[in-house]
Amino acid sequence: MNRRLLSLFLGCFAFLGKLASAQVVSCNPVAVDRAVVKCGKARFTILTSEMVRVEYSDHARFEDNATFTVINRKLAVPQFTKSEDSTYLYIETAHLKLRYRKGSDPRTLPASPTNLSVAIHGNGVSTVWYPGKTDSLNLKGTCRTLDGMMGDSKRKDLEDGLVSRSGWAVIDDSWSARRADGGRSYALVPNADMGYLWWAERSDPQAMDTYLLAYGHNYKKAISDYTKIAGKIPLPPDYVFGYWYSKYSSYSADDYRGIMSDLKSNKIPTDVMILDMDWHWNGNAHSMSAGRGGWTGWSWNTNLIPDPKGLLAEIHEQGFKTALNLHPADGINQVESPPYFAAMKNELNGKYLNQDKNNIDWCLDYTDFTKSFFKNIIRDHEKEGVDFWWLDWQQHLTSKHTNSLSQTFWCNHVFFNEATKRAGRRPVIFHRWGGLGSHRYQIGFSGDANISYEAFAFEPYFTATASNVGYGYWGHDLGGHMSLSEGQVNDPNLVLRWIQFGVFTPIFRTHATNEPRIERRIWKFPNFPTILEAVRLRYSLFPYIYTMARKAYDTGVSICRPLYYEYPEAEESYIYENEYFFGDDILVAPITQKPEDNGLTLKDIWLPEGKWWSVSTHEMIEGPRKVRMSFTDSQIPYFFRVGSLIPYNPSTVMNVTERPSEIIINVVSGENGKASIYEDDGDNANYSSSFAVTQLEQNYQGNIGEYIISARKGISRKAPAVRSYKLNIYNTSKPLLVMVDGKTANYTYDTSQKCTRIEVSSASCSERRRIWVRYN
Repeated sequence: MNRRLLSLFLGCFAFLGKLASAQVVSCNPVAVDRAVVKCGKARFTILTSEMVRVEYSDHARFEDNATFTVINRKLAVPQFTKSEDSTYLYIETAHLKLRYRKGSDPRTLPASPTNLSVAIHGNGVSTVWYPGKTDSLNLKGTCRTLDGMMGDSKRKDLEDGLVSRSGWAVIDDSWSARRADGGRSYALVPNADMGYLWWAERSDPQAMDTYLLAYGHNYKKAISDYTKIAGKIPLPPDYVFGYWYSKYSSYSADDYRGIMSDLKSNKIPTDVMILDMDWHWNGNAHSMSAGRGGWTGWSWNTNLIPDPKGLLAEIHEQGFKTALNLHPADGINQVESPPYFAAMKNELNGKYLNQDKNNIDWCLDYTDFTKSFFKNIIRDHEKEGVDFWWLDWQQHLTSKHTNSLSQTFWCNHVFFNEATKRAGRRPVIFHRWGGLGSHRYQIGFSGDANISYEAFAFEPYFTATASNVGYGYWGHDLGGHMSLSEGQVNDPNLVLRWIQFGVFTPIFRTHATNEPRIERRIWKFPNFPTILEAVRLRYSLFPYIYTMARKAYDTGVSICRPLYYEYPEAEESYIYENEYFFGDDILVAPITQKPEDNGLTLKDIWLPEGKWWSVSTHEMIEGPRKVRMSFTDSQIPYFFRVGSLIPYNPSTVMNVTERPSEIIINVVSGENGKASIYEDDGDNANYSSSFAVTQLEQNYQGNIGEYIISARKGISRKAPAVRSYKLNIYNTSKPLLVMVDGKTANYTYDTSQKCTRIEVSSASCSERRRIWVRYN
């Protein structure tokens, strides 16, 4: 073995060791040889029967490294055939037939199928694709930010998604193609020094590198297979699914103490306390004299928070996690942060200093800067008690050293991978969308939407549609961020409805800009009791939400997803874009308009094929049909699928990190159904293998209902060993007989809700529980 190969081997060996300890997503960028077909300067990789990678390089240099978008190509090889004649190469799978004119460049101007065409069939479509073909039926993905959104003004900014009614979509992962985040798709290569993948130049920057996703209308499989090549959607720690208190304001330490006290005294379940911009200062005397910080900075604003470590300790003692807001683009300033500046200047031997030698430029694309920055600044704050980071990057999009490296994406990549190094913690960051591949870094901050019913009405569609690029964890400013209308600043109904929508979104966070007239202390609103009902509903739903978050990790299908994932051939699935599925069994149609003069709100709702239990109005509605329903302020239009079993927390839970000794199971009688309860330790990095699952089952036949709670399988140290259950079985008549574990049991029956309620006493979770009911 020559010296260069030995060095490469040792470097990769060291990298893999760090990679395993960091628990980052697996990376196998080299496809199985049998999946690859080379033909002169073209190369085709058959990834699935519906997905093919098409490469063309004038120099026959193909990319076998990971890229910003794609990190795995080593998949099980699907069945396919290869043949050729004197003119064409043919590749055929169960769902597509590719024809390539040998020796030609697949890219033509104007676009045409002359050199390369792919006939697609199955999953509801029969069509032909060729490079450069336009697609007016793409179902869209997401965009970087809702900053400044008025009404649905951001609709035009949505980039193409990975599913389309045309039956195909493409990922142009060529370096020459500008990504939606403003940068290019660089290669990602092992870096033993950093312990994770680092950016590198592409093998041939001018090469074609396109992925065709020919999944027809099987949208869920398209997205699931995308996460096989682009990486899984990591499961966030449990606490992020609770309520986040957040407001951009010059809060002092005493202000935070007062807010925490008010949250407790008003019995508001809360899990996250955000410290927005003014936790730091930027060295500006005027800002300090006003008690305010600045746009960027790394040192604590001790005028507002004289004892940062003490405050963070108090936040933790109150049962909250915390994050600090960052705008890092301006680097590290000598005045703003003397100790950090001095330490990094010394460690970097003066590299990256500006012309005046008083600022270290932001150079996160260099390993020495990155190591010094995290060692001296980020780790220092994490030792003080910071749990995760709100990476609110927005000043400039690309690196100072190359205008092709998107800092939005790159900051997300680095901060998330650095978070994997925190022993015993599950990595999570709160960040801006940085283009395809950003789903690997979980939670997105959607930005500064205008406070209005019109802007609010766009967010249900926006949230569900982001699943079309695997971006399943949008977090919005519930209540809106800023307002041009005095009348809507603190409209109690608008705030209530926005929060009720937030209950059925991945991240439940109220927020607004730094303006005193905008209130986000929900206990100050006249309709606070109704708002509190929504917050409590969110906490009740946690077992279901967390189970669906695990399924998103396993399958790639996000918690919020459009109706057309389930009903792709129903035209209404595309028309009623304000509705969406929240997990597998809940359909939500949030109210986003003003109430009528009588206080009720009318809403037209389309319910798909099947039967749907209206939780708010206690009625079964059979679809497919359009219904007009009226709702009071306290009612939310959400529906359980018939046959579903929805696990709830009891109303006493104040933190989602709790694992209560009682679980409520809401059952919709009428059809057989299965579900599960997923549990883990909440913040364990090894959740992929260390978790527990309790299977639930409903068997319904005639007037007999059987409900099975299986023995828990797996290990979760936080989950109680002994647990009781309460079953709420909806859509029933009054029972004649109820038996629990073979013994006659008591029950209650609520006529108005058509609900049978059964208490299942405590027993070991290793035991199977059986509830049997005979109805009238």
